Formats: sequence, structure tokens, C-alpha cells
Amino acid sequence: MNITIWILLALGLMALFWGVGAYNRLVRLRNAITNAFGQIDVQLKRRYDLIPNLVDVARKYLAHEAQTLEAVIAARQQAQGAEKTAASRPLNAGALAALAGAEQALGGALGRLFAVAEAYPELKADQTLRELSEELASTENRIGFARQAYNDHVLEFNDAATQFPALIIARLFGFSAQAMLASTRDEVEREPVKVAL
Repeated sequence: MNITIWILLALGLMALFWGVGAYNRLVRLRNAITNAFGQIDVQLKRRYDLIPNLVDVARKYLAHEAQTLEAVIAARQQAQGAEKTAASRPLNAGALAALAGAEQALGGALGRLFAVAEAYPELKADQTLRELSEELASTENRIGFARQAYNDHVLEFNDAATQFPALIIARLFGFSAQAMLASTRDEVEREPVKVAL
């Protein structure tokens, strides 16, 4: 009888240590997702800071293209609002979807601006515009890498939270699968931007 109690006690302690370890791993992975979103947030803020400078440089050459410039400014404001919402709730799938949609619209508006700029040699030759364009391209690459890292962390978390036996701890403590950042699913939006001048 005495040995049975010790065996049960040892099994109970092993289960307790395993449960604590599984819980701590899920917390660490969830925090990694929040951190990865923070890295995206930093790059998005950099992007939003560059866009007004780009628009100001283009404005002096493209006074008659006010609609294009206004579309970029409006898309930037919408994306900033969606980013603030997503930053306050980085684990909320709806906020992430709204951010992805706003970023898609901003990318399209910037694409139209660059297409218009290509048609104006004096604007295309402007050193400030070239530097800002290079900074924006570099930032876009950083955003892409940060999104990839975010999705990698989400995948690792989702795998950990849905595999048995850690699934038991995940369900007990409310660790639910997280949404990945994805590009648009609309096939029309996946087509290249067409600009008619």
C-alpha cells in the first residue's frame, strides 16, 4: 500500500510538472506572437512616416494629379487607424483582417502614385523622391520579413496548442488558435494594378 501511494504521488507530480511546462510554453509562444506583431508595428509606423514626405515631394510636380495624392493620404490614414486597432488587440483575428485590407488598399494607392511618377521625367529625376522611394522599398521588405516572422510564430503556437497532450492545457486555460496575416483572398485584388494615364 505504501509503494502504491508513492507511485501515485510520483505520477501526480510528473503530471503537474508537465502541465506547468506545457502552460509556460504556450504563454511563451503567445508572447512571441505579440512581440512579432510589435516588429510589424514598428515597420508600419516607419512606412506611415515616409508617405507624407513622398506625397509632399510629388505634390509640387503633380498638382493636376491631386486625386492620386489624396487617395494615398486617405489610404494611409485608414491603414494607420487599422494598425492602431490591431496593435491594441494583436491576437484578434478581425483586427488583423482589417489591417490586412487597409494595407492592401495603401499598397494599391502607392502603386498608382509610383506609376504616375514614372510618367513625369522631372519628378522621376528628383533626388529626394528617389531617396524616399528607396527608403519606402526597404521598409516594404522589412514589413514582409516581419510578417513572415509573425506567421512563423503563429504557426508554432497553433501547432503547440492543438497537439495532444498540450491540447488539454490549451483548452483548460483558453489558449485558442491564432489567425495568420494573409494577403487578400479576392482574386481580382491579386491582379497587378493597372494604371491608365
